[in-house]
Amino acid sequence: MSEDIDFVVIWVDGGDPEWRREYAKYKPGARAEQNDTRDIRFRDWENLKYWFRGVEKFAPWVRAVHFVTCGHYPSWLNLNAPKLRFVKHSDYIPGQYLPVFNSHPIEVNLHRIQGLSEQFVYFNDDMFLIKPVKPERFFRNGLPCDLAALNANSTNESVHIVYNDLHIINRNFIKKAVFGKSFFKWYNPKYGTAMLRTIALSPWPRFTGFVDPHLPNSFFKSTFEKVWPIAEAKLWETTSHRFRDISDVNQYLFRYWQLMESNFYPYNVYKDSIAIDIEDVNLDKIDRVIRNQKKAVLCINDTERIDFEKAKQQINSAFASILPEKSTFEL
Repeated sequence: MSEDIDFVVIWVDGGDPEWRREYAKYKPGARAEQNDTRDIRFRDWENLKYWFRGVEKFAPWVRAVHFVTCGHYPSWLNLNAPKLRFVKHSDYIPGQYLPVFNSHPIEVNLHRIQGLSEQFVYFNDDMFLIKPVKPERFFRNGLPCDLAALNANSTNESVHIVYNDLHIINRNFIKKAVFGKSFFKWYNPKYGTAMLRTIALSPWPRFTGFVDPHLPNSFFKSTFEKVWPIAEAKLWETTSHRFRDISDVNQYLFRYWQLMESNFYPYNVYKDSIAIDIEDVNLDKIDRVIRNQKKAVLCINDTERIDFEKAKQQINSAFASILPEKSTFEL
């Protein structure tokens, strides 16, 4: 197996007038003059350059960065950067399903990206490297690093999506057999208190959910290639949804599949990574985590509970303090 590791990051410029017109054209009730119909998933924090700077400075070993968009890109991006692979949705998603404004089709088809390495790490654009990391943070002994812990399914907006993932998992795997195959990968003291959830939920005959860290996920491309023929109808149905639908599946299906087949290395991702909601009460905490580089990986999850302009200025100022120099990804 190749030791090459690629990064994949998806991005959208919600302020792009052409993108907004397309959004309004296809989504019933949307209006072009609205800023992404008030969907905070699409607003631009203007800190993508710090994502690229972090990758170049803190993970110089990465083979390639696949930057996935509908076709637009920031004016400062150097399309000729040696490690950049600029990927349009039309490069790997069948044309009849485009344009797409739903991250789930973009995720479940990632294996179709031409030239993607067998080992890759999938990032959202709100997940940053802020401290040096080694390849072993994401793949160790040839396996994706992951935290395998049971959970009761969440009650957040993604609950239906996770249920759909779990339905496919429970249809294809027997919980008792999974644990019997890799007992010590599930009951592993590395996970700390997360293992207590597994102990508490072990008596249930079926998988009720998993701890899902909102952090970059490590994948084998071959996992996608294996799961697609097995769950083809559901995956094509998801691909056909231009906007999020409660019947979708998402990237977690492939992560769960790797856990089921013991294709992972036990790793407590919370040891060196943290996810923080961007709220006014958390701004100073986010500022400290970045400036003091207390963790290697930081996810800052957008919310509506903020003064957006104030938060953007403070967070980007913190990024600039540790990543002041342009990367080769910038003009």
